[in-house]
Amino acid sequence: MLRCGMEQVTGNLQGLKPSQRRLLERIPRRRVDPEQVVSSELASFLCECSRELGRQVAVLIDRRGAVTHVVVGDANRLWLPDLGRLRAGAGRLRGLRLVHTHLRAEPLTRDDLTDLAKLRLDLIAAIAMRPDGTAGTITCAHLLPENLEGKLWRELPPVPAHAPGIDFVGLIRSLEEEFAASAHAARIVDGRDRAMLIHVGLGRARSEGARVAELRELCRTAGLQVVDVVVQHRPQGPDPRFLLGKGKLEDTVLRALQLDATVLVFDPELTPTQARSVSDATELKVLDRTMLILDIFAQHATTRDGKLQVELAQLKYTLPRLVEKNTMMSRLTGGIGGRGPGETKLEINRRRARERLQLLEKQIRDLSKRRGERRSLRAARGVPIVAIVGYTNAGKSSLLNALTDGDVLVEDKLFATLDPTSRRLRFPREREIVITDTVGFIRDLPKDLVNAFRATLEELAEADLLLHVVDAADPACEEQIAAVERILGELHHGTKRRLLVFNKADLQPAEASRLARQHDGVAIAASDPETVRPLLRLLERALWEGDAHARPPRRGRT
Repeated sequence: MLRCGMEQVTGNLQGLKPSQRRLLERIPRRRVDPEQVVSSELASFLCECSRELGRQVAVLIDRRGAVTHVVVGDANRLWLPDLGRLRAGAGRLRGLRLVHTHLRAEPLTRDDLTDLAKLRLDLIAAIAMRPDGTAGTITCAHLLPENLEGKLWRELPPVPAHAPGIDFVGLIRSLEEEFAASAHAARIVDGRDRAMLIHVGLGRARSEGARVAELRELCRTAGLQVVDVVVQHRPQGPDPRFLLGKGKLEDTVLRALQLDATVLVFDPELTPTQARSVSDATELKVLDRTMLILDIFAQHATTRDGKLQVELAQLKYTLPRLVEKNTMMSRLTGGIGGRGPGETKLEINRRRARERLQLLEKQIRDLSKRRGERRSLRAARGVPIVAIVGYTNAGKSSLLNALTDGDVLVEDKLFATLDPTSRRLRFPREREIVITDTVGFIRDLPKDLVNAFRATLEELAEADLLLHVVDAADPACEEQIAAVERILGELHHGTKRRLLVFNKADLQPAEASRLARQHDGVAIAASDPETVRPLLRLLERALWEGDAHARPPRRGRT
């Protein structure tokens, strides 16, 4: 990198002669009328430099007309320097325009337009060089605010380099007004962070709509506003670096920038390598489905037990994804008795994370022990225990309130309940049971999350009966039943007696009745306590009379 006062000359500088370097150092001395994209004199001088070097030469010009950077590429493209953070303020562009040469008079390339969008440049201009090395025409492009056609940019007709007649100041003023109005309208509708969802279907595309709908619901629960959804099928498997392929990722990032999105949410889970590659390719925040679930759990954890379990799951997820962000401080130890390479900052972070993991696991083992003691006391009294399980947001807490006249928190959100809540329910003839509400399940529940909440889910081990609550109004309820049965099997509760309860029958009465008959269950509406009476009778028969309705799952469900 050459320094010319406060300006920089960067890029492909290897092999340059001293005379060529001096030629480049003269570029920042030239100024441009702020109302022009580029002056004819500067355009001609850039072409002279390109002819001498046999490489593309570019300048970044600020709105005062001063050249802030000179960039040297090769014959086909440029590698722009890090320009720092975007200018503050809704709808504002970078405040820099990029003017560069094209040695073979080619039009604006895909790389040019990608740089325009990613960096939110005011404008990009390509000077077409004639065979004799002089400047021919200039082709410009600028970004567009969100529009019905979904266009990201607009290319302007070529104009002669000796008389570029574009009113640059007026163009940028009108563009920023349009961008600001678009951003303001979006924030009036909803002040939440704006997210773009990216679902990649692997292998045979099944239940794609249900997965996308579930991902939308996860975003709503986490406090994200979904602005667009990208779906890609990859029967051959995921891209090892970017999950959905580099080209598709670039298109998605550009679309996200146009929609003023700040978050990319991926489904399925990103591997550590994919997470790093995607993060390197964009300045937007990158989440995957697992991170989203962990964030929801962190928002809803209120008790000490819940917070411990969430932190444990987050650490287990984060540890393999810890990477070195900066090599400037890579050696932090040394001195007498510690000569040699020392321990990198990354290694220290990992060691501290492992130490924290060990502490959390010990605290959770203590938590499990205390829960076991409480369960032993209940068992000594001979009180039957019923555990409510089911897919998240199926209505488990609502059912607990309906059965026990309780006041457990009920929200139309995923994972509103993290900590088990137990209530007593008295039957005639001095009979009573303990009913426990548990955390909801979800398909492809992260393994680390299941392991972290194993202490909580141990409540299921002592249960005499499981009430498997199903949202009968959800079109994907059969898949949700299978997902819950699969998780119960992984927790070694696959053979425990259970009773299927099809909730929300008031929304889909016929469908709920059909499902209840098909699965030997019962249809109810937890919002209407009167509909719960048949369930109470089934509970009493199942616990004290061995009713056939409460049975292990049929073969093949887990």
